[in-house]
Parts: sequence; C-alpha cells; structure tokens
Amino acid sequence: MDIALIEPEIPGNTGSIGRLAVGTGCGLHLVRPLGFDISAAAVRRAGLDYWSDVHLTVHDDSEAFLRAMAGRTLWAFSSHGRLRYDEVRYLPDDVLVFGRETSGLSPSLRERFEGRLCYLPISNKIRSLNLANAATAVVYEALRQNGFAGIERGT
Repeated sequence: MDIALIEPEIPGNTGSIGRLAVGTGCGLHLVRPLGFDISAAAVRRAGLDYWSDVHLTVHDDSEAFLRAMAGRTLWAFSSHGRLRYDEVRYLPDDVLVFGRETSGLSPSLRERFEGRLCYLPISNKIRSLNLANAATAVVYEALRQNGFAGIERGT
C-alpha cells in the first residue's frame, strides 16, 4: 500500500507521514511542486533520522504521478468526498491520495477521482483534519482491513 501527497506544503506533515510510511511499510509518493526542500541537508536539519528508510518516489506533477500509477486503484480523500473512508474495501496494492493542506485536491483531480473520492467524518466546528492525522486514520483502516499484513507489533 502506498500514500501519495499531491503538492504538500508543510514539511512537518510530510515528515510525520514519512514516519507513518516507515512504521507501516507503505511507500510514499510526493507530487511536485513541494512547499519545502527535501534535500539530504534539509532533512538532516529537520531531525528526520528515519527519512532514509522512507520508500520515497517524487513525481514532477500530478499527470506524471497518475501515469506512474496506471493499473493500480487510487482512493482520494477530500471534504468533498461522497464515500466514508471506512466503507471502502482497500486492497494491499491500493494508493491513498491526499491533497494540499490549504486547499486539498484541485477540482480537476476531484473530478478524476469521481467514485473513489472519500471523506472522514468530522464535526462542523472545523474545516478539516490535519493532513498527517487524516492520513494516519486512513492508513490504519486500510491496514486493519488487510490484517495488518507486513507489520509487527511495536515495542
């Protein structure tokens, strides 16, 4: 299973999701433009000592990402979604796609994901969940459905 971040803006969220990816055995796809530097020096300065363990792929843009994912099932997450995230049947080779922190997925991407656009229920007191928190909820639901295959109990 892989996690994809389309045009992520906040390095702390991407760092947290990178840690999630390492801890759960997921690959991580970042789609440019990125709102931060992921060079080795920048990652070292940010104290992301696990970053070298992230199975990372960076794509030049969303079209390049979608071409690279041909043949795989992609589930996208948005407050505009019609499917509740826990009512989806995730498979081990699926890709979980999240948009920018400030604006989510573009309208054109939401349209492309019609029928596979999911939401996480939240109260109307907030606009959205933090990206890293939303990704964690979805990844663990997908892994739960697949018996947490490939990961072991933590210490």
